[in-house]
Amino acid sequence: MEMLHLGGGNYVSLSRVVALVSPDSLPVRRLVQDAKNAGRVIDVSGSRKTRSVLITDSEHIICCAEETSVLQEQIQKQETT
Repeated sequence: MEMLHLGGGNYVSLSRVVALVSPDSLPVRRLVQDAKNAGRVIDVSGSRKTRSVLITDSEHIICCAEETSVLQEQIQKQETT
């Protein structure tokens, strides 16, 4: 099972991640707010600014302080090995 490091000792199973998006757009902010209202948000940012949002196959939303580009590089490295 491949794991994606989210920083701060937090990991997520890469096979469960459906999308990795930036939190800057209005549709993503709405998605996060709706998930918060439904109790489906996992915030692993450690009180830092959210720089990436991961959407899982179970419709949970993971808010992360790592840059989207950094996480995408980790994913590419894991896919090549």
